[in-house]
Amino acid sequence: MDELNIIICSDDFLLEINKKFLQHNYFTDVITFSYLEEVVKSAEIYLSIDRIRENAKEYGIGTYKEFLRIIVHGVLHAAGHEDSKKAEKQKMTILENVYLKKFDHF
Repeated sequence: MDELNIIICSDDFLLEINKKFLQHNYFTDVITFSYLEEVVKSAEIYLSIDRIRENAKEYGIGTYKEFLRIIVHGVLHAAGHEDSKKAEKQKMTILENVYLKKFDHF
């Protein structure tokens, strides 16, 4: 990957991106735009800090841990992984856990 941009934003900002580009009218924690050629050359990952904080509370984990999980999730999307179907989501969770174990906190 030649370039990876991670943009930390608010729920409202990410909601507008979700509506405009994906036609989804709901909050999300991460949206990834991959600019694919034969392999990913660049990507933008938008993270909602508001959603990350809410997720951390809901899951009873620290904000930093959830922040790392969302970054890994976004990078997996940039690499071409999807999670719209149940089986895809399960695979993404497994991959997230594999990569998160590389951090001391997991």
